Amino acid sequence: MTLQTRREMLARTVAAAGSLALGERAAKAAEVAPAMAIAKWTGAANPSSDDIRVIAARLAQAALEGVGGLTRFVTRGSIVWVKPNIGWDRTPEQAANTNPEVVATIVKACFNAGAKAVKVGDNTVNLAPKCYAASGIEAAAKAAGAEVLLLDRSRAKEKEIGGEKVKTIPMFPEILECDVVINCPVVKHHRLSTATLCMKNYMGVIENRKVFHQDIPACLVDITRFMKPRITLLDATRILVDHGPSGGDLKDVRTLLAVAAGTDIVALDAWGADVMGRKPGEIPSIAAAEKAGLGRSDYRALAPKEIAIA
Repeated sequence: MTLQTRREMLARTVAAAGSLALGERAAKAAEVAPAMAIAKWTGAANPSSDDIRVIAARLAQAALEGVGGLTRFVTRGSIVWVKPNIGWDRTPEQAANTNPEVVATIVKACFNAGAKAVKVGDNTVNLAPKCYAASGIEAAAKAAGAEVLLLDRSRAKEKEIGGEKVKTIPMFPEILECDVVINCPVVKHHRLSTATLCMKNYMGVIENRKVFHQDIPACLVDITRFMKPRITLLDATRILVDHGPSGGDLKDVRTLLAVAAGTDIVALDAWGADVMGRKPGEIPSIAAAEKAGLGRSDYRALAPKEIAIA
């Protein structure tokens, strides 16, 4: 046996042992982890924008750890797509997009869990290069090691999703071909659907959104069922309480400094409605998704782990 062959065998053995260890840690985490975790800032009031960047990262990390960490969902060698809301040419202070530090924290956690590659992108409403830059997500995600991609609408391909309302819809193959999709929207008002939260953020993986606008609740049920969410984060560091989804006026922004993570996307949407001061039953998509068996709106019944960050 040559030295090279011995080295190759050793490398395979080490890799196999590492994968086994990650698998064992993920299984153990899944046994004890709650279905939902909510991290809240309890430190000094009125932090500066620079402080909020640090706080947002800490909140996202704590929420992920609260549900057992990403080793439950991301295996060694996985290719992950992190799907924030990057739809608007707005700054982080305007709360129309996911906080960039929340996105960067997810990217880092994916690599720590053994991901081979992490990609970040969204089908934006405003011009994508402006949205990616103004939101701060492009710079933060790249700094964390992610590949940030602009979605070419001409590449969207008709995909059968088998929905009750939506049978087929153009979707982006770059997203569908990844091993794991981590949905990470921001909590905000929406003039058509009352709120835009986790399920509605999946509209960024499709093209021809006008189809969804004919019956948003039913269509969101269809796309959510097709996407089979495994882990979702909901950013409430800053939330947009009026004139959504694009906003623009800082008077419509509330600084809440909270992030939730979980495996029940309906429960997360219900929590998002709650922090907006709305009852989950007032959000038609939540009621429709619960009726379809996609989760439960009584998120408190899941006994979410509450984490104070100071």
